[in-house]
Amino acid sequence: MNIQEFRHEEQQASALLDDVLALRAAVIEAAVPLIASFAGGGEPVDPAVVNLAHYLCLRHHDLRPLQRRLMSLGLSSLGRLESRVLPTLDAVIGALAALAGRKSPVAMPSEAEFFRGEARLDEASASLFGKPPAHRRTRIMVTLPSEAAESPDFILDLARRGMDVARINCAHDGPDAWRAMAGFARAAAVETGRDITVLMDIAGPKIRTTAVVLPDKKARLQAGDRIRLVASGVPRTCAEVLYSAGVSLPEMVTRLSVGDRVRYDDGKLEAVVESLGDGEAVVRVERTKARGSKLKPEKGINLPDTALGLSPLTAKDESDLVTVIECADMIGYSFVSRPEDIDLLDAMLARHGMADRTLGVIAKIEQPEAVRNLPALIARARRRGPFGVMIARGDLAAEIGFERLAEMQEEILWISEAASVPVVWATQVLEDLVREGIPTRGEMTDAAMAARAECVMLNKGPAVGQAVELLDRLLARMDEHMLKKTPTLRALKSW
Repeated sequence: MNIQEFRHEEQQASALLDDVLALRAAVIEAAVPLIASFAGGGEPVDPAVVNLAHYLCLRHHDLRPLQRRLMSLGLSSLGRLESRVLPTLDAVIGALAALAGRKSPVAMPSEAEFFRGEARLDEASASLFGKPPAHRRTRIMVTLPSEAAESPDFILDLARRGMDVARINCAHDGPDAWRAMAGFARAAAVETGRDITVLMDIAGPKIRTTAVVLPDKKARLQAGDRIRLVASGVPRTCAEVLYSAGVSLPEMVTRLSVGDRVRYDDGKLEAVVESLGDGEAVVRVERTKARGSKLKPEKGINLPDTALGLSPLTAKDESDLVTVIECADMIGYSFVSRPEDIDLLDAMLARHGMADRTLGVIAKIEQPEAVRNLPALIARARRRGPFGVMIARGDLAAEIGFERLAEMQEEILWISEAASVPVVWATQVLEDLVREGIPTRGEMTDAAMAARAECVMLNKGPAVGQAVELLDRLLARMDEHMLKKTPTLRALKSW
């Protein structure tokens, strides 16, 4: 390199240094009121929450031009700074100062300081899920079927194949079955010598179809068909409306407006409210699968345009919490969407004498309001004890639309990593394998990408044991290649 080229590089580095210093100052200044809003009752603010505030303020800037300029000097690492915002900026500043022949105004972080956010996330994950297996970072959660309550060998087999978390869905079965499942999971942990924790998922105000009336047993809904939704009483049809269904939450029908969208069965069908009557709503099908959709009882309904104003906790949830407190390590909290919802749960737990230990909480992110409030929700929940979020992709897709789901699951992963909050990647993971015994190519790729989360959830099905084994191997291999968004650059052996 001649003197002219050297001077040009110095000038380039010096200009970049000034820009990164200005960015750092802007981030710190903008984060002050946000950190204050996250603080609770004068307590010291959690370093992870401070980093979250810095990350949110940083991401309000378009970093793409700066990234390219840094890349040309071999310095760009801003795209992987979720867990270490200021340490990354400080490291880049130190390197730019050296290239520019200037004294760095900030201290270079040590290696321990630089990776402290990763250590916090590992600690939070262990606190919530228990210790991970030696060969992989990401845990495997399995939803237990009803028959698991009568089969300790079934749960032991899942544990031996690689299950780390047993999920009990309180929307099904009852306290006796839940106690049996939890007891078998504890026994399996002892037998295998591994941490196997128990998540109990309380139902919340999930809206489902109840009784249905069809024109005939084989009838399938197509675009243009009408469905009458009935708040109470027996569903009824007429010549113009051949399909009818009751709903599990009567308030739903009374709060609909003409033009509101109604999504059925995780978005497999979308309809629009056409007319309203006394305790009834008629909806017209807009989109469905090519072969049509069957109207069945016990299928979920999502209302992306309708503000229901419902509490995330129901009378059934309060009753179920008695058994949850007795049996669970973690609560799956459905329909949580505001920081105040965490206080609501804690108050309900306190009423049932939950004072001697803190149950972990996993907030299921399944509504647009929960996405908008996620930073504040995290800041509140981290103060109470072990906490994680679940990307409930079925309900979330039905609420925000399928085309936005991919980007939103990425953003939830980033926000959670910035706050050192473990994430559960859920809904339809290896679904064809679980149900049919053979995976699709697309779901194998989805399962591989799930390695960026701290836990992956499998649903119940005939081949779930086979799916656990495959996922155990896949996640272990992906751990050798990727840590979150960062390639680990293991030696390649295919060539």
